[in-house]
Amino acid sequence: MRLRKKVAGTAARPRLCVRRSLHHIYALLVDDAKGHTLATASTLERSVGSELGSRTNVAAAQAVGAAIAAKARAAGISAVVFDRGGYKYHGRVRALADAAREAGLTL
Repeated sequence: MRLRKKVAGTAARPRLCVRRSLHHIYALLVDDAKGHTLATASTLERSVGSELGSRTNVAAAQAVGAAIAAKARAAGISAVVFDRGGYKYHGRVRALADAAREAGLTL
């Protein structure tokens, strides 16, 4: 809650929300003003998870970051607000953010 008080997404700059579990990692683009999810990517998707050996490592997070950046560009979004969801900014969360940056998103 401490982080969510400070981070809010708009239509021009949506919130990139990250959720990780033991087996998967998820990324969502959320417009908090309207309460809509604009795009999603996760290791559950066949396009992302099919070429991965493991869906729980840094390489999987990088694939999800690249996928969410591609979907954001297709929706006309170039800048987002990064919501790490209370997770520390290292490991899989950092790999997802770095991959999204490399694919063209501004965090």
